[in-house]
Amino acid sequence: VQLQASGGGLVQAGGSLGLSCAASGFTFSTYSMGWFRQAPGKEREFVAGISWNGISTWYADSVKGRFTISRDNAKNTVYLKMNSLKPEDTAVYYCAADEGPVTPMRDLSGMDYWGKGTLVTVSS
Repeated sequence: VQLQASGGGLVQAGGSLGLSCAASGFTFSTYSMGWFRQAPGKEREFVAGISWNGISTWYADSVKGRFTISRDNAKNTVYLKMNSLKPEDTAVYYCAADEGPVTPMRDLSGMDYWGKGTLVTVSS
């Protein structure tokens, strides 16, 4: 199983960035997907989740209205479009997969698969 996140980088506050996560080694189209982030000195937290068919999405309150999660099952890829970025969005962003829903209440330790993160830095 591989989850390869990409697209991180340095951006100014108010700017936009798009992350991608390419999956392989499991049946992507049957798994819910999520994005999580971990800022320095903080615990990893939920950012956004999407159901296996892309119909249902969930967002942390802190990113609602600014971030959009989407997926392309034909490409085995999940995306995170981030707009109006703030310095507090600075973190390592991880994608993860699970057979169950990836909601804000989801226990991170129960996720089936994790990818390596990609660093997003938002300068003020």
